[in-house]
Formats: sequence, C-alpha cells, structure tokens
Amino acid sequence: MGFASRLSTRLLRRRLRRGSRSGYDVLAPHLLPEPILDLFRRDGLEPLARPPGRPAQRMTRVSLLFGTSVWLVSGHAEVRQVLSAKEAFSNELTRLQHISPALPDQALGGLGMCDPPLHTRVRQMLAPEFTARGLRRLEPVIRNVVAEQLDIMSAAPQPVDLVRTFAWPVPARTICELLGVPAADLDAFRQLSTRRFDIVAGLDAQLGAVSSAQLRLERLIADERRNPGSGLLGTLVTRGADLDDRTLAGLADGVLTGGLETSAGMITLGTLLLLRDPVARERATDGRTVGALTEELLRHLSVVQVAFPRYALTDVEIGGHRVSKGDVVLCSLLRANRHTGAEAAATMTGTGGARGDRRHVAFGHGAHRCLGAELARMELRIAYQALFERYPRMRLAIDEHEIPFHGLAMVYGLQRLPVDLGLRDS
Repeated sequence: MGFASRLSTRLLRRRLRRGSRSGYDVLAPHLLPEPILDLFRRDGLEPLARPPGRPAQRMTRVSLLFGTSVWLVSGHAEVRQVLSAKEAFSNELTRLQHISPALPDQALGGLGMCDPPLHTRVRQMLAPEFTARGLRRLEPVIRNVVAEQLDIMSAAPQPVDLVRTFAWPVPARTICELLGVPAADLDAFRQLSTRRFDIVAGLDAQLGAVSSAQLRLERLIADERRNPGSGLLGTLVTRGADLDDRTLAGLADGVLTGGLETSAGMITLGTLLLLRDPVARERATDGRTVGALTEELLRHLSVVQVAFPRYALTDVEIGGHRVSKGDVVLCSLLRANRHTGAEAAATMTGTGGARGDRRHVAFGHGAHRCLGAELARMELRIAYQALFERYPRMRLAIDEHEIPFHGLAMVYGLQRLPVDLGLRDS
C-alpha cells in the first residue's frame, strides 16, 4: 500500500471515529446500502430476484459512511474459502467498534464471536455433548416433546398456529433440557431470541436483547457454581471453572439462541414447502428418505441468511478479489447454497443417499461451523416425520399470500402459520 493510500485510509478512519462520537451509527438500517439490506430480504421462500440483465455477482464491494469497505460474498466456493480462513479473519465484534458506537467495547462471548485460542478451548469443552453419542440421550426427549406438542395441537381449537404450538416449543423444550434451563425462563428467552435477529429494530435493540439474555444466563451460571446440575450449564461450570461467569454465559447463550430461532424457522418454512408438494410429504414420512429430504430443505431454505461478520486481519485474495486488512466481509449462506449447482426439482428429490448431500453451508463451514448441526438434524427429521404421519391431511388455513414472513432478519422464518389439521376429514 502506497503512502497516498495509507494517508487516505488514516483520514477516513479519523472521519469515522469523529462521526461515531457524534452519534452516527453506520450500521443503522436506514444508513446501510441496499445491497447489504438485500442479503436479509426474500420474496416468500425465495431469494430476491435480480433486476433483468444483471448477472449474479459472487463478490461485491460496497462502502459504508466514512469509507469502510464491506465485501458481500455469495459464491459457494468463495463463502467456503472465507469461512475456513481462520488466520485471515476475525469473528470478534470488538474489532468493528470503530464502525458503530452501538457495538460493545468488550467481547460478547459465544463461539460465534470469539477467536482462537479461546474459541478452540471452549469448543472442545462443548463438543462432547454434541457428538452422536452425546446426543443419543436427547433423542427420546425430542420424540416425547414432539408427541406431546402434537397432542396439544389436536386438542386445540382449529385452525392452530404451527409456530406457537409446535415449531417453537419443540426446539425450546429440547434446548432447555440440554442446558438445564428452568422452564419458567423459557418464554423470556424466546422473546429475546426473536428480538436479537430483527434487523429492522436496529443494532441497539439487538445488542440489548443479547445483553439481557446474558444477564439471565449469568444468574443461572452463578446458581450452577453453587450446585452444579446434570445439564450443560453444570458441565460448563465444571469444565470451565477458571472462566468467569460472563464468558460461560456467552457460551450458553450461543447454544441457547443457536437452537431456538433457527430450528423454529426450519420447521415452519419446511412445513410450508412440504404442504405444497405431495411427493415431498411422502418422503417426509419414510424413515429411509426423511434424512436426505431434511438436507435438501436445509440447503434450499437456509434460514440463517448471513454468517457472522468477518474482519480481515490481513490482506487476502478471495475469488480473485483483493480483500484488504480492516475490510468487513459478509457471507450470504442462502445465495451460496443456491450456487451449488442445479436446483432440486419441485418435488425435493434430493441427492446423496439416505443422509443427503451435506456439502451445503446452511450450518456454516470451517472452525465456526455450527456445533449443534447434528442436534438440529435430529430435531428436524423427527419433527417432519411425526407431523405428517399424524396429520396427513393438514393444510393451510389461510391463502399463501397472506402468510406473514419476517422482514429484515438474520434468521428467516414466519411470524405465524395457521393450519387446519384435517381432523374432521379423518
């Protein structure tokens, strides 16, 4: 980088700091460029259509106020390259504090927002609970929760809201069982989970929801230190006795929120798609094919729309483009998954045998790949199969164009999904 470029960069950063002190939050939704906002928008179940004549861009650079460069990465190979380059990129939000005064001046905690060596250590602390062997004890719990929620749906006046009666309770009760979080706290964590992913509310509201959840979890961690239970919270305070309550609460928060909004979104969006397609519904009720179907739904729907922001620690070449030190990179998981080759047919035929094709990035990639991926897969397979076995005549209770989808959100989903279970036709 030449002298002129270095001087220009320093001047831009000085203007940025001055703007931040004056109260400018360049991450406020109304100040973000449209290409960034478009990463969080959809047309129903589909990505936003490109304007006629505009080719798909695998990488695009845009600028925030005061000159900060943000790369939008959409190509499948390029997204995998960014997400696996842990030496070149940082996940710590504190590195972006010069961009927005709303960002915290200390680490939020959680696997998704920390770098090695802390990330390496805490992931190793959590990993045993998320292996196939570690999750085996949760399978009967999930099946029991699913059965109970299906009973609740049957007893409720028709139509029922699938979000409220099934899609949320199944992952929420499961993750609370895993962590050892009291059922009395469930509703509060649900509300905070929804708020933190709402782009429209702004960064202050999102970070406020994160902070509130962490404070609740810090109190639970303090209780566990006095009397460790058998859940993951008790395991954390035992294995991480030298870590402070804030750090442990951040880890628990990542597990909790990572398993709520995402799984609820997948259950509702997947159900909507399956209601459109009788062939796919048959595959959902067949134990030999539901696994491959679930993988295709994960790829096709990609409810986590964008990976956590990456901060370039050094100059690096991605897909033939030079990303400079200090640039911010946003990876679109949805667009990357739609770039994996030929789209599946409308019947969700899927590929890759009983397990399906797992080359998608719905769970991310690399060192920060979602630790709870296998838990999510188990929940979804059980939920889809049981739901359509129990209610083969289930149908939408409103016109599809009336379904309220989330607006700008990091995690996509439905606000509600009214369905008629078809019980009167049985």
